[in-house]
Amino acid sequence: MDVKTYCNELADRALAASRKLVTASGMQRNAALANIAKCLLDSTAKIKEANALDLGAGKEAGLSAAMLDRLKLDDAGIAKMANSVTQIAAQTDPVGQIIEGSVRPNGLRLEKVRVPIGVVLIIFESRPNVTCDAAALCIKSGNATILRGGKEAMHSNAAIAQCVRQGMSEAGLASDAVQLVETTDRAAVGELLKLEGKIDLAIPRGGESLIRAVVEQSRIPVIKHYTGNCHVYVHADAAESMALDICVNAKTQRTGVCNACETILIHKDAASRGLVEKICKALAQQKVEIRGDATVCAAHPQAVRAIDSDWGTEYLDLIVAMKVVGSIDEAIDHINQYGSRHTDAIITQSISAADQFVQQVDAANVFVNCSTRFSDGGEYGLGAEIGISTDKLHARGPMGAADLTTYKWVARGNGQVRK
Repeated sequence: MDVKTYCNELADRALAASRKLVTASGMQRNAALANIAKCLLDSTAKIKEANALDLGAGKEAGLSAAMLDRLKLDDAGIAKMANSVTQIAAQTDPVGQIIEGSVRPNGLRLEKVRVPIGVVLIIFESRPNVTCDAAALCIKSGNATILRGGKEAMHSNAAIAQCVRQGMSEAGLASDAVQLVETTDRAAVGELLKLEGKIDLAIPRGGESLIRAVVEQSRIPVIKHYTGNCHVYVHADAAESMALDICVNAKTQRTGVCNACETILIHKDAASRGLVEKICKALAQQKVEIRGDATVCAAHPQAVRAIDSDWGTEYLDLIVAMKVVGSIDEAIDHINQYGSRHTDAIITQSISAADQFVQQVDAANVFVNCSTRFSDGGEYGLGAEIGISTDKLHARGPMGAADLTTYKWVARGNGQVRK
């Protein structure tokens, strides 16, 4: 079967399944999620065997340490996936929620009701847990999904998808509501992205090159974030211990993720208190390379002089850019110029400075006195996330089940006609 035919058949099955799934009760969808969580735990050994094949192939192919870290699944990782599914099941059912309602002067009752989007295409790299997270969120929100993972995780994704489909069948739901693209032919992505009318939304998760390629090819709406160039701004009055803890955690707790800090901005008054030297020393102890402006390099001789491209770079590595700024306004201007609208944080004891930062920084997630690493669906209580959107329409930030819905207007009358 050629790729075009294969992709059309996938989409046709997903569309048919989505129309059945929309009639399923919240109780039935939750039962499917409970089945999936159990199957994941029962299949731990099988999933680890599949993951070992992917890890072995990845090492032979020369995947980076960060990519291998994203790819790896152990007992704790599989248990975490199952727990995420359980958390999603426990959430309030978004389908059918009345967002707002009113009664018109003529007695017509209007309701704005939350409904599934339909068929969602998820295109992702490396992380096999996305197979589970995306499927669970789509089931919870009443959507069918087509999952296109990277070839580096093909065995892991297949083992997880089998658990998902088994759990759905046991709950009496159409297993075609969750389908894994089984071909590794790259042409499949392009064919799927042409299927407007069958697929309603595409969500790419991966590197910038993948996301840009999806946006360029797609005829259907795309929710995206290109990069995670996240900032921590240390304000003039920042407490020293808090600044050190947050900067080190935001940069080093896990470097190869989109919510890791890539640039640290330090107010000149904080710098005059020795915070540049202390933050640099703390980061250097974690083997972080510092690329700084003239002031930073003078304070920390081991720093490399930053060039303009450093301010806009998502390193995903033990590298951080650092700059001393003259004011909070300069910090905000820098973030809005070079940032990726993902996650930016301020460390301050000033309520007015915090409020200004929150109001003026143009990002999906703006934090006060905490690490950028909390920008995550699980940390937000969403159970998991379908992705972190840096778009402004229709969702922004970590996307949970409710963000995979749209709405319809429902009018209920008793014979009204328009005059």
